[in-house]
Amino acid sequence: MKSPRIFALSVAVALSLGCPCLALAEVNLPKGMLAGPSIEGISEYRLDNGLRVLLFADASKPTVTVNLVYGVGSVDENYGETGMAHLLEHLMFKGTPSQPDISGEMKKRGIDFNATTSMDRTNYFSSFPANADTLQWVLGMEADRMVHSNIARKDLDSEMTVVRNELESGENNPVGVLLQRIRSSAYLWHNYGNSTIGARSDVEGVPIENLQAFYRRWYQPDNATLIIAGRIDPASTLQQVAARFGPIRKPARKLPVFHTREPAQDGEREVTVRRAGDLQVVAAAYHVPAAGHPDSAALSVLADVIGHSPGGRLHKALVETRMAAGAGAGDEAMHDPGLMTVLAVMPKDADAGKAESVLLAQVEDVAARPVTAQEVDEAKQRIANAYELYFTDVNAVGMGLSENLAAGDWRLLFVSRDAIAKVTADDVNRVAALYLKPSNRTLGRFVPSDGSDRVQVGERPDISTLVDGYVGGSVVSAGEAFDPSPDNIQARTQTLQIGDGLKVALLPKQTRGNTVLVNANFRFGNAQTLRGREDAAGLAGAMLMRGSSSMNRQQIDQRFEALKTQASISGNLQGAGIGLQTRRGQLAEALALAADILRHPAFPQDEFEQLKLQALTGLEAQRQDPSAVAANALARHFDPWPVGHPLHIQTLDESLAAVKALSVEDLRRFHHDFYGTAQGEISIVGDFDPEAVKAQLQVLFADWKAPVAYAPIDTRYSEVAASQQQLQTPDKPNAVLLARHNLPLNVTSPDYPALMIANRILGGSPLKSRLGDRIRQQEGLSYGVVSGISADDSLSGVDDNGSFNVQAIAAPQNMAKLEAALREELARFVKDGITADELRDAVSGTLTEREQARADDASIAAILGDHLFYDRSMQFTSDMDARFKALTVEQVNAAIRKYLHPEQLSVYVAGDFGKVGAQQ
Repeated sequence: MKSPRIFALSVAVALSLGCPCLALAEVNLPKGMLAGPSIEGISEYRLDNGLRVLLFADASKPTVTVNLVYGVGSVDENYGETGMAHLLEHLMFKGTPSQPDISGEMKKRGIDFNATTSMDRTNYFSSFPANADTLQWVLGMEADRMVHSNIARKDLDSEMTVVRNELESGENNPVGVLLQRIRSSAYLWHNYGNSTIGARSDVEGVPIENLQAFYRRWYQPDNATLIIAGRIDPASTLQQVAARFGPIRKPARKLPVFHTREPAQDGEREVTVRRAGDLQVVAAAYHVPAAGHPDSAALSVLADVIGHSPGGRLHKALVETRMAAGAGAGDEAMHDPGLMTVLAVMPKDADAGKAESVLLAQVEDVAARPVTAQEVDEAKQRIANAYELYFTDVNAVGMGLSENLAAGDWRLLFVSRDAIAKVTADDVNRVAALYLKPSNRTLGRFVPSDGSDRVQVGERPDISTLVDGYVGGSVVSAGEAFDPSPDNIQARTQTLQIGDGLKVALLPKQTRGNTVLVNANFRFGNAQTLRGREDAAGLAGAMLMRGSSSMNRQQIDQRFEALKTQASISGNLQGAGIGLQTRRGQLAEALALAADILRHPAFPQDEFEQLKLQALTGLEAQRQDPSAVAANALARHFDPWPVGHPLHIQTLDESLAAVKALSVEDLRRFHHDFYGTAQGEISIVGDFDPEAVKAQLQVLFADWKAPVAYAPIDTRYSEVAASQQQLQTPDKPNAVLLARHNLPLNVTSPDYPALMIANRILGGSPLKSRLGDRIRQQEGLSYGVVSGISADDSLSGVDDNGSFNVQAIAAPQNMAKLEAALREELARFVKDGITADELRDAVSGTLTEREQARADDASIAAILGDHLFYDRSMQFTSDMDARFKALTVEQVNAAIRKYLHPEQLSVYVAGDFGKVGAQQ
């Protein structure tokens, strides 16, 4: 979880215990376990060996998240060992003597898993449908690899190139590169100045003995917190934790305590990055206190006031005036003092000097235009809404506590929330004047200064003074224990038709926080009438929330925030959509507001100019991006549509010319000529009154008929000759490979389940698959290689424009080896087929993942909407599950041989291959 102060608004908050009848502290504890504080449903326990355990149970969603957080990150690395924490994270998946294939075991159980490393912590997480056996296995595996991981030389050798490839992929992003250079310049001594992924030379040269020592020092129970969230039984879960982690001895060693503190900055610093690219970025960073400091809450509000879009100061000063395509602000709340960062992104030909001056004036001259009470109230409401929304997501909280633990204590999550609610305009103006000044700024280049105006960042108080005795707020209302089986979803869902063509699915259920999700799709247009209108369609849809006949963009944003609603109102070539995540009490107003915006957009000229600038800047940024270059070239090779057809693939220059030629009147005409809501699908899942919703949907949507009725554009399979291209993208150290050949395939095809299982085995996961094992795990050529099967779908069931796809990244000098390995593995796959064990594990994992998806209300809403469109029911889902279960090895191998043809594969690669030739 990010801090609630990272780039305007990203807040994770805790979810409370669903059943009020038994407090977790009252559970009979296993021997050697003590109960700690309990806040709003989250309860802490400790084992004798020092392991901290956080539980919060929630029966409303049938999933479990296990998140093991170690108090070690890049900040704990020594000279010459940068990147060690992240490299060790990779090696922790290489197994133990008793668990040689951790990734494979997780995959066959259908567990969604990964790990991340940050400056102050490393965490390993897994999520799965609530299952006692799976939870028992995950806890046993985590206890095992805590102290018994192999950390072997052979694994380091194979993973080295993978990590180096990941490092290189980050170097393709100009914003990311610039922000890291700024960070490096802002810190003279503290390790926050180092990139978490590390210096290339350190990553390549780290001795295995150093990694092993690092592992033994930090990966111990007294430096770890185990978070378990979801549908769990607290008593039995604590017994399992004690049984698996309790036998691990508390180490005799003492963890090192680092005393480095960054001195006050003594003047402006500046850095310039000169690289190939097609956009400009200006950013500035200012030192700010650590999490828990008295100024922390006011800085959180200040970042939102400055960086929010569309109401923030930077947006108004830079984006609305079209000096920049985008702007933002955010600050860090970490264990030690961090940075507040502001930035602006501009096209290649923009006046960057002017934008820089305006950006710095907005940030550093708050005294000339103090932050108002209204700005503060609006920012606090946005932050409070985000906190409240996260109260409803048990999995997000299970993950989000990682950052608060890293900052000092998990209870900081609540302390920070409460402190933000008390911030005043005076507080915000004071911290702006104190921290946002030139002498505390890093812009990029060093410039000498006669005077000295140093900002001394104060030490935060002892965290215990903030959290000891803290009791928190009220417990969030709990939802029901919903059964996500297809039969139950079908039985609970009401379907009806409103008017001539608006299909509706309603699934009322009790949810945590009384949340409700709306997924609406309205359809219009046909291939003939849409010719020449495709570019206007895209921008018209993007303009819908930028102003209506009664509200401007900022007012729309403010109104949805007041309704505690996350809203998306958009449009595309053949449709428009409304997506809402709101509460029972606000549903009616949110629906009415969304319908009014969709029906009465204003298409204001100034917002159109902003959007057009953003679209052009985004397109120009693709010109030398390897992924975009390869994707466009491959798409054009497989494009079956003639020039003028609405689905025809344009070149980058054609797209730029088309956007430049658009006027706001083109967008208004498209809306007038095509939009309507009388035909489409609406699915609503959550806490709502079905009868009231039916009546409202009739009033809002039934009578607005599209001028051009919807007719789907038929898509059929076409055989395309194999092609190979190498595309040059100078100064891009990470190359991209995309490969494809077409398949005659529909989701209703008899071979569809067999091909999906075959692909899962071949390349469904970069960590565990035939391609992943060969290209990443064994040869270390790529950080990520995956394959995919795309199947067509249609109302008639005859559209069959499917495809087989592969994508991978690698260093340019390794791309030829990667392609050779890919072709060898694909040929072997077609020749030898799969094994019975592979089939068993792939089917089990697939069914578990499908079950997991049905546990999420947003996924259920999408499934119901899809079924409405294709005139299906949940029986289709049940039947598909049964088709997966019934598969045999012979069926899958026959489908592989029938559909996968290595000789038909087109392979397109993009990267800086000129340097490869020079090196050779």
